[in-house]
Amino acid sequence: MKLYKALIFSLAVSFLFTGCFEDNDDNLISASEINDFVYKGMSIFYLYKDNMPVLANDRFTSDAEYADYLNSFSSPEALFESLIYDRQNVDRFSWIVDDYFELERQFQGITGTNGMEFTLFPEPNTSNGVFGVVRLVLPNSDADIKGIKRGDIFYAIDGIELFFDAGTGANNFDLFDSETYTLNLGSYDDKGTQDDADDTVEPLSVDISLTKSEYIENPIYETGVFDVNGQNVGYLMFNGFTSGYDDELNDVFANFKANNVQHLILDLRYNPGGRVSIETYLASMITGQFTGQLFTKLIRNSNLENTDYDFTDEIENGGTINSLGLNKVYVLTTQRSASASEGLINGLEPYIEVVQIGTTTTGKTQASITLYDSPDFTREGVNPNHTYAMQPLIADGVNKDGTKVPSTGLIPDLEFRESGLNYGVIGDENEPFLAFALAEIENATTKLMTIKEASKFNLKALKDSNDFMPNKGGLIADR
Repeated sequence: MKLYKALIFSLAVSFLFTGCFEDNDDNLISASEINDFVYKGMSIFYLYKDNMPVLANDRFTSDAEYADYLNSFSSPEALFESLIYDRQNVDRFSWIVDDYFELERQFQGITGTNGMEFTLFPEPNTSNGVFGVVRLVLPNSDADIKGIKRGDIFYAIDGIELFFDAGTGANNFDLFDSETYTLNLGSYDDKGTQDDADDTVEPLSVDISLTKSEYIENPIYETGVFDVNGQNVGYLMFNGFTSGYDDELNDVFANFKANNVQHLILDLRYNPGGRVSIETYLASMITGQFTGQLFTKLIRNSNLENTDYDFTDEIENGGTINSLGLNKVYVLTTQRSASASEGLINGLEPYIEVVQIGTTTTGKTQASITLYDSPDFTREGVNPNHTYAMQPLIADGVNKDGTKVPSTGLIPDLEFRESGLNYGVIGDENEPFLAFALAEIENATTKLMTIKEASKFNLKALKDSNDFMPNKGGLIADR
């Protein structure tokens, strides 16, 4: 870390550090200190620096030219956005915030939420109606306390029916922004037929008021051990590669070892990502026979050295990792599985068989870090005059073979799509997604077909509650 900081400092001093600059006539030229921070941080760390001539180390020939450049932008956000390489197609994930305290809380799993995660679908046989289905309820949240269950259906907020105009994109989804709102529950009536031409969503006259509050989310949502033909199958729903849960995650694998788990189902269907270090610990818990070998590598820009993450036998606090020594793992994915979730699959595939079950993942290969306005861009010595921070992409993650996750996502080996009308109870062996994976381990072909047929659902999702938090998750490098 000391060598890393020394490298960053040496790069930083090649730029101008002050917020004011002196021209040849000794006149002070004012420039925004926040813009100064934005430009320097991007020029040193940004993954696509070499694709942006404006970020070249020798771009400016004088203090005056640099100051004029910084002062030409109306805001730090405008400058930041101008430095992004191909926002639509390549860099979809770099961002800047004006409050790093909130950013830090988010990375610690602390958010303002009522605990209800949901998916929105077009209401059948209406011109622009929308209904929602609860897909997850966070334990001990307001939604949990108020009795909201996975699979509950709602059609309105505060008595206002949800809508989405496919032609213009107009909608009233901002109803979910309120700190407190009333959920108007309904039911889906398929009229007892397979044809959805007569399906409707009917009000239930059940209204539940939900309030958002500060919530610390434990990424270990559910665990279990199941007997399949005399062999023990471990199950873990892991919803975020979040710091602070290393010991608890290690304890889960200690329990798996104690139960002689021979197969593992890793449920990442709702996992948007997190820290590469946690990803590496989890990979090491699943395996154990590759300690010291390369798990994943972060490829950085021409300014910086690449970073290797090796399989390890220790977690951060020095505790010994409880590893299963598996040569095969089953991973459940959806389009919401992103970044570190994808990196885990990609990093394991050169070593063991990874059976991916579900739908294609997000397709995010790049890692980011938080940059603060300080001499070495860490939290230490941060500028007290503002609370801006950046989260730019700084590296591409590849496995030991140099392969990265394609931007189109990872395609499953076995396709299974969750039905909004048949979600089931997470962790229950009859929950369709889990039941499908268990049937695959059992090699029960008929059961697989039956479960898949029962989960058919023709309606395509319009929006997910995670879409309202676009910066949640990601692939976070450890500097």
